[in-house]
Amino acid sequence: MADNNQGFVNSILKEDPHYFERLKEGQSPEYFVIACSDSRVSPSIVANMPLGSMFVHRNIANQVTDDDASLNASLYYALKHLKVKKIVIKGHTSCGGITAACSGNNEKELKSWISKIKKGLPETCNLSEQEYSRQNILQQIENLKSHPVYKKYGEGIEVIGCLFHVETGKLERIN
Repeated sequence: MADNNQGFVNSILKEDPHYFERLKEGQSPEYFVIACSDSRVSPSIVANMPLGSMFVHRNIANQVTDDDASLNASLYYALKHLKVKKIVIKGHTSCGGITAACSGNNEKELKSWISKIKKGLPETCNLSEQEYSRQNILQQIENLKSHPVYKKYGEGIEVIGCLFHVETGKLERIN
């Protein structure tokens, strides 16, 4: 990992010797992104966005719940202090959280979180995995719009749903 980081640093500095000096000055991202924790779907990488353009909160299956203290704090900070212009809820195909919710995974350590995912999905598992991912994104958009922090500080902030297709690398706008 350290060698990869050095390659990253060298490549950036070759293009712009003052890049990290400017990065140190602070952040003013345009986007707040709520995304899945899946290692294959890093928001900045799949959107080909530079450092500093996205303030990101990640959890399994990109859930928006008002009982998630980490999400609440991130959302508040993004809206109140960073003054983001857009909020993106980014799900993806081949999501393990969606699969676990649809397959009835009952592991003790995951049960509480999977129950949150299940709440936003149709009760019968007769849709394609891709359609469940779409439904989850749409549900999380609704959850966000009724979230107390968004309702208090998010007036006029656009909410966008995106589905990342792991099998093609394409990012599809949902709403």
